[in-house]
Amino acid sequence: MTTLQNQPDVSFVIAAYNAEETIARAIESALAQVGVTLEVVVVDDCSTDHTVEIVRQIADPRVTVICQPSNGGPARARNRGIEAASGAWVAVLDADDEISAHRSARMIARADALTTPLVVDNLDVVAMDGGRSWRMFTEDELRARARLTLADYIGSNVLFRSTFNFGYMKPMFARDFLQRHDLAFDERLRIGEDYLLVASALASGATCAVEPSAGYIYHLRQGSISRVLDLHHVDSMLAADRVFLNRFHLSDEALVAQRRRTRSLLEARAFLTLVSHIKNRSAAGALKTAIETPRALWHLRMPIVKRLRRLMPTSTPVS
Repeated sequence: MTTLQNQPDVSFVIAAYNAEETIARAIESALAQVGVTLEVVVVDDCSTDHTVEIVRQIADPRVTVICQPSNGGPARARNRGIEAASGAWVAVLDADDEISAHRSARMIARADALTTPLVVDNLDVVAMDGGRSWRMFTEDELRARARLTLADYIGSNVLFRSTFNFGYMKPMFARDFLQRHDLAFDERLRIGEDYLLVASALASGATCAVEPSAGYIYHLRQGSISRVLDLHHVDSMLAADRVFLNRFHLSDEALVAQRRRTRSLLEARAFLTLVSHIKNRSAAGALKTAIETPRALWHLRMPIVKRLRRLMPTSTPVS
């Protein structure tokens, strides 16, 4: 049983599925944290490769692996990891990403300075095809906003924007705040579960500190971009947002941002429906969708992968 005397500062929760090529790198980056005590909880979601064997070969008592009885997706795996965690802070780390050595200490110091139970930081983005790397946000941009409000966060998480949004940020949560407010990842979601948990924490009264330095290294995977373009994922996000709105009372400013987000999700749904009709050679269905949602036609001009590539030259390069 963990006591306050031996409680780790940070519990890293890593949901893993067929991550044999990257899982060791992710774990090693967590273990290399400077200035904090830590544990790493890896939750394997029924991998069919050698992920579990690789984790078990890491001879460090701070690493624990939990094997799920059935594949339930990243949200369920992360919830299982948080349940097993004992740290004062919980940090989500994706199995194919990594973090810099001073990240945790900087984020905790920032949260302590502002007395917040939630903190995010900047990201360095690395193209997995061996291409260039770049910083997602300029440090000046983040330095100018010490905290993120709920309206800021919702307003940034609008589909088909021309810039990166705050939803890419990987938060650290005070574990007791999650427990007190009964907050967890929505296990019905396979896309957007990170966004919803942060939004729910903010709607529960949390303030969110912003650390402007980049401590999280996000490995850009083309496959993870394309899977967003799936109708049932958008439907799930719309349904989750309805539950969110029923659970929490939002300020007028946050409600305005939420309406923009909802419109973008509905446009995305219409776009995917239009693409489906075109693939199925249903002229009547395509025409009906285009008339009902003219913006769907605009999205045909720029597929999401092309849009993302367009962003790269405008982002700040990483030296």
